Amino acid sequence: MPQGNSPTLLADLGGTNVRFALAGDDVATPLRMDSIRRYRVKDFASLADAARQYFADTGGHAAQAVIAAAGRIANGETVKVTNNPWAISAQALQAELRMDAVHLVNDFAAQSMSVPLLSADSLSPVGPLSAPVLDQPQSQTFVVMGPGTGLGVAGLLWRNEQWIVLESEGGHAGFAAHTTEDVEILHRLNARFGRVSNERMICGNGLVNLYLALADIAGQPAEEYSPEDITSHAEAGSDPLCVRTVETLAGIFGSVAGDLVLSLGGWEGVYLTGGVLPFLLPWLHRGGFRERFEAKGRFRETMERVPTLAIVHPEAGLLGAAAIALRAAGHSLQPRS
Repeated sequence: MPQGNSPTLLADLGGTNVRFALAGDDVATPLRMDSIRRYRVKDFASLADAARQYFADTGGHAAQAVIAAAGRIANGETVKVTNNPWAISAQALQAELRMDAVHLVNDFAAQSMSVPLLSADSLSPVGPLSAPVLDQPQSQTFVVMGPGTGLGVAGLLWRNEQWIVLESEGGHAGFAAHTTEDVEILHRLNARFGRVSNERMICGNGLVNLYLALADIAGQPAEEYSPEDITSHAEAGSDPLCVRTVETLAGIFGSVAGDLVLSLGGWEGVYLTGGVLPFLLPWLHRGGFRERFEAKGRFRETMERVPTLAIVHPEAGLLGAAAIALRAAGHSLQPRS
C-alpha cells in the first residue's frame, strides 16, 4: 500500500483510455489537476509503457502507485482488464517502474471513494431529491454505478466511522426485463449473445445493441451506426430511431439502478458516473430514468425517497484513487462542503 509523503502515481484504466495523475499533499488537494494526462490504450503494449510515457511527458516521478482498473482484482495482485488487452500484475509493474509499492483496485472502488471528497458543485441531482448528508452517526449504504466502455457497479458503506467499498462485477449480472418492449429486446439480444447481461445495453456499445434490436422490432432497416453516430443523431433529433434508442437506454438504466438499490440495500442514494454519463445526463432528466427507477411495485414509496445523483467531477476515478492513497497514508476522509 502507498504510504508516507512520497509522490504517488494515480491511474484510472478503462477499456479505451488510461488517465494518469499525481496525488496531492493532503485532503485539501487530493488530486493535482494540472498533472492529469490521458492516453489511448491501443497506443501502448502495456500499462508500464504508458506510465513511462506519462513520466517522460510531464517530467514527474513517483515512488508508488494506485492503479484503478476496470476488472476484477484477484488477491489484490493481478487483474485482466475487461474490454482491454492488458493484463496487470502489481508485483511486475512495481519492478518494471522501480517503485516501492503498487496497489491495484477496481475502477469503481476508486469511483466510490471519490464520493466523500466531492464538493456540492460536483454533483447534479437526477430527479427531485437533493444529495444526502454523508458521515452520519448511523450506518449508510450507497450504490455507485455507471456506463463507460462497460458498466461498473459498487457499493459504498459508511460503518463505524469508516468508508468501506463493496467491489462487484454487477454490470455482468443478468438483465431482467420489466416491460413488453424489454422482453422483445431480450429475445433479440439472447439470440445474438446467449446470456444477456446489463452491460450489453448500458454502455457505449450497448447503444448499438439497443439500436439494432429496436430497428428489428420496428421492422426498419438498420444503419451501420457507431455509438457516436447514434448519440449525434439523437442529439440533433435527425433520426427518430436513434432518439428512441437513447430514451430506451435511459429507462433500462433506471430499472437496473433501482434493482441495485434493492439488492444492496442502498437506501441512502445512488451515485451515477462513467464515461458515457455526460452525454446521457440530459436524457436521464427527461423522465424515463427516474420513473423506471421508482417502479418497483410494493417498494415504490420507498424508492421515491432514494436520491439519484450524477457525479459531474471530470476525473472522479482519479480523485477516488487519490482518496485511497490519502487514507493509506493515515489521513481521515471528510466530506467536502
